[in-house]
Amino acid sequence: PLHGALRVSIEDFNGRWNSISLVLDKWFALQAMSKRVETIQRVIELTSHSDFVLSNPNRVRALVGAFTQNQVRFHQMDGAGYTLLTDFVLKIDGQNPQLAARLTAALNDYRQFDKPRQALMRSQLERISRHDGLSKDVAEIVERALSF
Repeated sequence: PLHGALRVSIEDFNGRWNSISLVLDKWFALQAMSKRVETIQRVIELTSHSDFVLSNPNRVRALVGAFTQNQVRFHQMDGAGYTLLTDFVLKIDGQNPQLAARLTAALNDYRQFDKPRQALMRSQLERISRHDGLSKDVAEIVERALSF
């Protein structure tokens, strides 16, 4: 969790600009791209924020999509970033399969990473593949990634 002046500054910014969608999307993305140790927890907290709406594809891309670009926290050694992504993919697949597929693609290049990260990423792809009712869009992405 954020503390002190940083939390006040971030919340103050949100209070001033939350009526402008594009600025608010940037607000979410900026926090998802943070290199801070608590970034994953912050992303999880932000999913409960009153301005985060799971049915808004731009907002999901701003938070979750930006997080997948965070080379430090998305790829941290404990695999929590991959688990967070998979949780989101499975949560939105029924509502927006195209967005879920686009997010899943962040795991496609798992072979480019060291063996421990490869195993963690692959296990999340396999977790997605086992999900009942998986959309065709996501299934194609996962099948392609696992077949190479």
